[in-house]
Amino acid sequence: MDEERGLEHMIPKSRSSSSSSSSSSSAAGSPRSGLIEPLLVNNSRLNTTSQIAIVGAKVCPIESLDYEIIENDLFKQDWSSRGKAELAQYMILRWAIALLIGLGTGLVAFFNNIGVENIAGFKLLFTNDLMLNHKYYKAFAVYASCNMVLAIAAASLCAYIAPAAAGSGIPEVKSYLNGVDAPSILAPTTLFVKIFGSIFGVAAGFVVGKEGPMVHTGACIANLLGQGGSEKYGLTWKGFRYFKNDRDRRDFITCGAAAGVAGAFRAPVGGVLFALEEAASWWRSALLWRTFFTTAVVAVVLRGFMEYCKGEKCGLFGEGGLIMFDVNSVKPAYSIPDLLVVIFLGVIGGLLGSLYNYLVDKVLRTYSIINEKGPIFKIILVMIISFLTSCCSFGVPWLSKCIPCPSHVGDQCPTVGRSGHYKNFQCPPNHYNDLASLFFTTNDDAIRNLFIAGSDKRFLLSSLLIFFVAIYFLGIITYGIAIPSGLFIPVILAGASYGRVAGSLLSPFTVLDVGLFALLGAASFLGGTMRMTVSLCVILLELTNNLLMLPLVMLVLLISKSVADCFNKGVYDQIVEMKGLPYLEAHAEPYMRQLVAGDVVSCPLVTFSKIEKVGNIVHTLKVTRHNGFPVIDEPPLSDAPELCGLVLRSHLLVILKHKVFTTMQEGMPLIINKLRPHDFGKPGSGKGIKLDDLEISEEEMEMYVDLHPITNRSPYTVIETLSLAKTAVLFRELGLRHLLVLPKTPGRLPIVGIMTRHDFMPEHILGLYPQCNPYNK
Repeated sequence: MDEERGLEHMIPKSRSSSSSSSSSSSAAGSPRSGLIEPLLVNNSRLNTTSQIAIVGAKVCPIESLDYEIIENDLFKQDWSSRGKAELAQYMILRWAIALLIGLGTGLVAFFNNIGVENIAGFKLLFTNDLMLNHKYYKAFAVYASCNMVLAIAAASLCAYIAPAAAGSGIPEVKSYLNGVDAPSILAPTTLFVKIFGSIFGVAAGFVVGKEGPMVHTGACIANLLGQGGSEKYGLTWKGFRYFKNDRDRRDFITCGAAAGVAGAFRAPVGGVLFALEEAASWWRSALLWRTFFTTAVVAVVLRGFMEYCKGEKCGLFGEGGLIMFDVNSVKPAYSIPDLLVVIFLGVIGGLLGSLYNYLVDKVLRTYSIINEKGPIFKIILVMIISFLTSCCSFGVPWLSKCIPCPSHVGDQCPTVGRSGHYKNFQCPPNHYNDLASLFFTTNDDAIRNLFIAGSDKRFLLSSLLIFFVAIYFLGIITYGIAIPSGLFIPVILAGASYGRVAGSLLSPFTVLDVGLFALLGAASFLGGTMRMTVSLCVILLELTNNLLMLPLVMLVLLISKSVADCFNKGVYDQIVEMKGLPYLEAHAEPYMRQLVAGDVVSCPLVTFSKIEKVGNIVHTLKVTRHNGFPVIDEPPLSDAPELCGLVLRSHLLVILKHKVFTTMQEGMPLIINKLRPHDFGKPGSGKGIKLDDLEISEEEMEMYVDLHPITNRSPYTVIETLSLAKTAVLFRELGLRHLLVLPKTPGRLPIVGIMTRHDFMPEHILGLYPQCNPYNK
């Protein structure tokens, strides 16, 4: 657990215990009148909030990532000793890994699409053959059974192998890039289940997309490559030892998330902007280049495979298998009245999007109670939703009337024995069922149907309304079950359907085609749920290949996001909050301006001396779970106690494992001569060093360790009277794990405490000072 701090080493026990009791009573029982009096006396405040979160369906301890460069003697010697050849190798390897991330994500995206198109296509063709022979009950039994088998396969993978693979994965990737390290979210097993679970789940006919899972998949691929493979499974590459740190992995995972969007939507520029706007918490120009290179590789890989698959070389997968909704046949022409209609559509999208997020939050909280009961309950819930979805997909089209085929489409209508836009279903020859064209098909083909120009295909208004209501609520109840599931496709489906409804109703007041209204409806609903603007705008333009719609898409996204922000947060932010992940926002909360860093810092501390006894280190690591310890120089090594720096728990474990000990009489050997910098690298998917696995004799317990070579001599520090709002912004912008708080006045210990991300969480701050809570006023 990422408590990060200590309790009472080098502080008199009587003082420590008394201050502990007094601080708890003052913090909890006697809040200050106003916020004028300083709270520097609260020097034994402990923070136990936000240190666990929901991962999969389990409550797990949460660690923080170390994005700070640990500038100790080992680091300085390593960089000073590197020649031009090693520096060039480091740079080349970074670009090589970016290339591999793009290749891997592109291959997975193609495999994902070819799997879904073939499995779902054969299922629908087989069912359609039975329908043509009027074996309707048998057709439903086959259709529902196929969906059920695929659903059980996806749910079993998630329930028994990798629970962290359930859901979208975007909230987890977003939290990781913010500095939150939750167990198994990027593990190889999660990658495996994400790929196959997404194929089975989408092919099973659920109202889910593969776009969110593709972002998670890209991040998992980047993590696997960036850490040099997996030590747990014996797959490692020594050449990648340079990247065994959180800072480089953060950059690779950012590239992976962007590559996932590029692979899902065939939108390389949109992928870069998605990583910039939604996923990443830190950005710089060098990362922009590598991310753009990665998404470009994905685009090239997908284009190459699409060209190869022309001519039915890949089964039912063809050029339409990868998402591309071409609305270029309709030229948008609009005037001032049309802009008013678009504004109205944006407002409706914002209202529907905020309601969607509210209902998704309620459903997720309900499902979490069910999922906690065990894997079998997860699978039963998936089976129920699968049967309900099959009933809707097969049963609802019977409510629609048969529509005569348009004369200009020729033999394309009705669609018999192949995939297409004009589903015959139960209709007589030369007629099609418009609801079956939306329900009884893959989600991608349903979107293509909705984006078709009004002159090319006609939908009954009642059919569009039925489809909108069904998809709106099916998307809500499906998200949260134990399968990999994305929100983009359900939201685009619902938005495009109500956009087409609005286009039909408002046709007397506008010259825009209903197909363009479907695009604008999808944009408004995406803006109302996701709360993204720039990246969504570019993704939609790359999807539809229609740059002329840029002004209208920009307008509708800005309005829908502004309206929805008045009611609640974006859907991914809600899920992060619901899971309990300690995410640091880019801005400080207003109540933080009334407090200072010393008001919330958790202390007293566990500290070490420059030369520390092995037994003290072992004892401290056993009785605490802290990950950072201040190192204090004391007399006679210095005139007065002074802060030397910060030493990490992981580095201490390396010292204990290699037994770099000595007696005081022998003189302290330099750790630099016995260990190399890569010995202190962060382990990959393996467990790393555990204290329980180390065997240290009683004689070794009496020996000593010189901590100076592994001590970060220049940790980030703030004075205890610095505004908490400024401290929070500083902590996030620098990507810190530990921030040392120093006293303002002399004559005290050289350090007041250590702040971690948990100290900036609202539940911790408002628990100490409930009078700061704006909802209590």
